[in-house]
Order: sequence, then structure tokens, then C-alpha cells
Amino acid sequence: MQKGTIGVTTENIFPVIKKFLYSDHEIFLRELVSNAIDATQKLKTLSSFGDFKGELGEMRVEVKVDKEAGTLTVSDHGIGMTAEDIEKYINQIAFSGAEEFLNKYKDTANGIIGHFGLGFYSAFMVAKKVEIRSLSYKDGAEAVRWECDGSPEYSMEPVEKTTRGTDIILYIDDDNKEFLEQSRIDLLLKKYCRFLPVPVVSGKVQEWKDGKYVDTDRDKVINDTEPTWTKKPSELTDEDYRNFYRELYPGQEDPLFWIHLNVDYPFTLTGVLFFPKIKNNFEIRKDRIQLYCNQVYVTDSVEGVVPEFMMLLQGVIDSPDIPLNVSRSYLQSDTAVKKISGYITKKVASRLDELFKADRKEFEEKWDDIKIFIQYGMLTDEKFCDSAMKFVLLKDTDNKHYTLEEYKTLIEPTQTDKDGNIVYLYTTDPTAQYNYIQAATEKGYNVLVLDGQLDSHFIGLLEMKLEKSRFVRVDSDVVENLVPKSDKKDSGLSGDQISMLTTIFQSQLPKDEQASFLLSFESLDPSANPILITQDEYMRRMKDMASTQPGMSFYAELPDNYNLIVNTSNPVVASILEEAEKALGEKVAPLASAVKETNEQIEKLRSAAPDGKLNDEQKAEEKALLDKVETNRREQEELLGHYAGGHPVIKQAIDIALLGNGLLKGRALSDFIRRSFEMLK
Repeated sequence: MQKGTIGVTTENIFPVIKKFLYSDHEIFLRELVSNAIDATQKLKTLSSFGDFKGELGEMRVEVKVDKEAGTLTVSDHGIGMTAEDIEKYINQIAFSGAEEFLNKYKDTANGIIGHFGLGFYSAFMVAKKVEIRSLSYKDGAEAVRWECDGSPEYSMEPVEKTTRGTDIILYIDDDNKEFLEQSRIDLLLKKYCRFLPVPVVSGKVQEWKDGKYVDTDRDKVINDTEPTWTKKPSELTDEDYRNFYRELYPGQEDPLFWIHLNVDYPFTLTGVLFFPKIKNNFEIRKDRIQLYCNQVYVTDSVEGVVPEFMMLLQGVIDSPDIPLNVSRSYLQSDTAVKKISGYITKKVASRLDELFKADRKEFEEKWDDIKIFIQYGMLTDEKFCDSAMKFVLLKDTDNKHYTLEEYKTLIEPTQTDKDGNIVYLYTTDPTAQYNYIQAATEKGYNVLVLDGQLDSHFIGLLEMKLEKSRFVRVDSDVVENLVPKSDKKDSGLSGDQISMLTTIFQSQLPKDEQASFLLSFESLDPSANPILITQDEYMRRMKDMASTQPGMSFYAELPDNYNLIVNTSNPVVASILEEAEKALGEKVAPLASAVKETNEQIEKLRSAAPDGKLNDEQKAEEKALLDKVETNRREQEELLGHYAGGHPVIKQAIDIALLGNGLLKGRALSDFIRRSFEMLK
């Protein structure tokens, strides 16, 4: 029996393997099965070259659980090892047999998984002892047994073994007994090995008998050796792709469409990416896309391999250029990975453009489902954005779809303002903003529907990309001002009249800390409503973005700002003003005049003081005058407020405007309904 010490630079290699080399202990099974697949593929390659002339026999990998013996065995019928091979590849840690083999057969050795030398030693993460029994394919080879208990010392001796290949026997330690449960092994094999290129057998097929599942005599093969992405697109039907999607994501609705990746230069990449129905449940998940290396599962955390926006997709990416590395962190900076990421972005954009051109009607029908993906891509990836400008769509309130260029051509004649800017009108809620949409369409304008979760950000992107263009929500101003063709018309009221109406209407506005109203007076079309409520475009947009963007909570906490516009040309407003002047003119006029005169006295007092500084006597006089102004104003406000409160038409006009904007609720809504019925009597 040969005894020796494993060739490592430090005796601490095993604690490193156990604790730090692999982030997850369960990875050991992937590594051992991968090595077994390697050994099998190597023999197939040697046979194809004529370097092995024997019978290949049944080429498969077996994983066997023996709970009583406390062992887990991974067996193959591949190339096998001699004592010399074990000395070279097992006893010298980090010397990769796969690496050497690839160098010799680099042009044809497809499917060799191991690009590293530490995979075998992952077994010691879960085993207190590991045994190798192997018989090489070489003529006259002698079978050999190797054993190690997790220390640098090993033993190696000849052994009786009649079948070619290797058995790796793990004596599972007390802390990892879970790996002696067939159900646990089945789950791991399904996770890591379900698409390996060589059949993997573990356990028996079960059948329901006498009220329970029992083993049959048929071996259970857990993997599909020729998954969809390894085949040529010309060999596959739409139903093949759908069936593969159902296998990956059972119970989910069928995908909208898919992209088959297949490139062999300047790197090797295959895979299938599916577009699921996303709609408005916007969520970036890190387990939608599975990454494989030569059909061996690597990870479902593909950050860095695919752009962030493609985390909304589902599917499989397989590339031998992304090795089964012991660490995932290098993905962020690896140059090959960056090239792959760029290629996937380009391929996805190209596929979307192709789908758009091939069947625009179907593309439009699916638009609501893929819109959030395309917008997210445009917002986060500059190259994708440039490509998507050709096929991104805008939808209007008539449910018609336009490309950016088509829509510009449509609205440019009617929706260009006095400064030469093309104004894109939009609604975020066609039902709630119906009155504003109606007013705009009656004026000959077209209104877009932008009601998605990313639309507030997308609008900002388009304003940067489209020259001399701006987006305006349809309820952000009166229709005459949405696309201003000239300067605003004067209200036609005197200062005293504006002051009177301001006090009257303000007295009847709701007192709400979450909403503030700014009154203005404009001479609009006489047929337009007497009072219109709009919302400031900039502040509303900031609040919308604050709901989805960290760091903007300041805007979310601000009250909603509304503009209450009084149409001075409307007969109702004219009647309100006329009646108010008739009822209160004699009382209000002296108060207004007194306020004016007192303010003039205050200004005269301040201007007479040297350097604008008042002495104590002047300060006392100023305070008396300011108190007088305040008294007169308060009396004026009380008169007008009391009058407005007893004038149902004023409150009714305001409430109708509030109701039209969804701002009339609770008791105020109940009072409005009661008042409406009383006014019908």
C-alpha cells in the first residue's frame, strides 16, 4: 500500500475548502457529477479519434444513496484513472485534468465541463472520508483504490474492480446527514443536473400502490440530455419552445414570444430567453434566468451576465466562456462576460425589431404586456435605448399605436406651440381625466395614454431624446393653454373685482392639509366650465417619480398643488360677480378703499425714514396702521365669506370642479348631493 501526503502548500487547505471555497455546501454534488460527465465525454472523444477501440457500452452517471452504510456514491463508466493519474490529478491539488485534456483535444473536445482542479475536493465539505475506486480504459490497467479522511494524508493501493470507470464514495459526516436522503439528492440533481449531456441515474421510478409510492425496478433518469437550447431553431416548433417554458416554469401562463441565442464567435453562447406577461407587477427578480456551463447549472443570480432590465425575462443562458468558478464575484468585471452581456442586449433589441416588422398587428396586441420591459431597457441601457427608438410605441386614447416618428408626423401640424415646441398631450387615467380628454379632442388634439409604472420616468427620457418636444398632462391646464398659440388673454376684471372673487371662492374651498389651491382668473371660451382645476405638471411629475425612485421622498411628502382657474367669460361667474357687487358693494367698497389708503400711508411712512430705518415712534405708528389694515381685511373676508356660504351656486360650482377631478369625498360629497337635490326643487 502506498502512503503519502497530498501536494499542497499548506495543511490548512481542507478547512479552507470546507468553509470558504464554496459558498454553499450542496455544490459538492454538482462538482462530482460534473467530473463524472467529464470522464464520460473524454472517453467518447477518444473513441471518436480512434484512441480508444473498445466498446463504449452504456454511458451514464449513477448517484447512489446508501443510508445504512452512510455513503453517497457517484459512479461513471468513463475514462477511469490509473495510480499515476490519481497521483497527478488528485494528489496535486489545483492541477486540472480537464484543462490538460482540453489543450490536447481543444478543437473537438466539446462538452468538457471542468476548467478547474478543486471540484473533487468539494466532497470534503460534507464527508469525513472519501474513497476513489477506479479502473482506467487503458489496456492492462490495474484498478486502484484511494482514500483520504480530510487531512493531507492519503492511502492508495490496488483493488479488485472489473468495470471501467470511477466510483467516488463519500462517507457523509454527522453534520450533513441530509445528503443521505434520496429526496434531498433528487432535489439537488434536479437543480444542478437536469440538462446534463449524459444520462444521470439516481434511485428508482416510483408508482402508486396500496395507498403509497413504491419503487419499481426501473432506474430513474433525472435529466434531459438534449434540452431545447442545444438544438437548432430550424428543428424546433413554437410548441417545442412553449413545452420547454412549461418545464422550466410549471404553472405559469405561456410566454408572449422568445429569443433563441446561438453564437460561436467571438465567444460561445446558446440559450433561450422568454418574454413572460409582465404588465404592471413590476418586479426585478434574480431567479428568472438560469445560467449554465455546458449544460451544468451554475446559478440563477445572473447580475452582470445580463443587463439589469433583462431580469424581467425568463429562460436559460449556456456558455462555456463562463466557467464553473468557485466564486461568482468575478462576473462583474470579467471581459468575456461583458461581451456576452452586450451581445444579449443587441440580440434582444434585434429580435424585437424583427417581430415588430414581421407582424406589427401582433406586436401591438402584445404591447401592454411588453411595454414595461422595453421602457425599463431604454431607461437603463443607452445602446438598447438607441435601438428601441425604432420600435417603441405610443398608444392614444382611441387605442391606436404609433412609432415615435409616426406620432410626431400626426401631431406636429396642430400641437406645435408659439415657441415651435411639439406638445405631446397625455393622460394617466382616461376615466378620471375624461372631461379634459374630451375638451382636448374637441379642439382637434390627440391624447396619449401613459398610465404605466415607468411612464413618468419614460416621459423625461423622451423629452431628452426628442428635439423641441415637451409632454403635458391633459389636466395640467385649461385646454386653451395646453398648446399655447399666443400669450394669455387678460381676465377683463379690475383689481377690486379679482380681490372680491378671490375671497369669495377661497372661503368655500376645502380645508385640506394634503391639498393646496392657487386661484387664477382667465378669460376663456364662454362655453368652457366656470371653474376648472388643473395640476402643476412639474410638481405632479416629481411626486409620481418619487413613488418609484429612492431619494425623492421629499416630493412625495409635499401636499398636492392644484390650480383653480376661474373662467371670467363664463355666464355663471359673471352672474356671481354681479350679484356679489350688488349685495355687498356698498359695504365692501369702503373697506377696500380704507385698506388701500392705509397701505399708502404705510408706504409713505417707510419711504420718509432715513435708510428705511424707523425710530420707535414710527414703528409704533406703523404697527397701528398694519393692525388697521388687518382689521379691515378680516371684516372684508368675513362679509364675503358669509355671503358666499349662503350662496349655493358658488359652492356648487366649486364642488362640481372638485368632483370632476376626484377631489370631492366623504362629507363634502354627501353635502354636494343633498344641495344638488335642493336646487332642483
